[in-house]
Amino acid sequence: MKVQNLILMAGLGLVCLSGCKSTKGNSEVTLKDAFANKFLMGVAINDNQASGRDSAGAQLIIKHFNSVAPENCMKSEVIHPEEGRYDFTQSDRFVAFGEKYNMDIIGHTLIWHSQLAPWFCVDENGKNVSKEVLTERMKEHITTVVSRYKGKIKGWDVVNEAFEDDG
Repeated sequence: MKVQNLILMAGLGLVCLSGCKSTKGNSEVTLKDAFANKFLMGVAINDNQASGRDSAGAQLIIKHFNSVAPENCMKSEVIHPEEGRYDFTQSDRFVAFGEKYNMDIIGHTLIWHSQLAPWFCVDENGKNVSKEVLTERMKEHITTVVSRYKGKIKGWDVVNEAFEDDG
């Protein structure tokens, strides 16, 4: 589901609950509490929220959600920008945020054609690599990232949008 749809759904949920009151007096019912016995309430977050630079956004997330997925920090163009070099700065911050607030953490996404690192599918001359080379690069990337967060990530989106929109 696209980020815009998630934001829209969360916004609609907030509007629907804006008039709800808790049985504990005048305190506001949160989304995660309203659906606690049914399902987790999740949201995609960005590095500004995970780092606290967007403190208002972070507080809204902490209050209303119990599951988080990253917007971009785990996509290969961010986490693996060059062959042989990983940058876990943002993804570590994202995971730490989820752990700090006892949230279920979803890893999104290990492989996605739209935001692969530029080097991923080509050789040093800019030519497409063979199926075997691409498969090996994907295995190495997936193994490295998943191993780093073993026991911390509840579930992974391994390959995002693997099929064309028209089927």
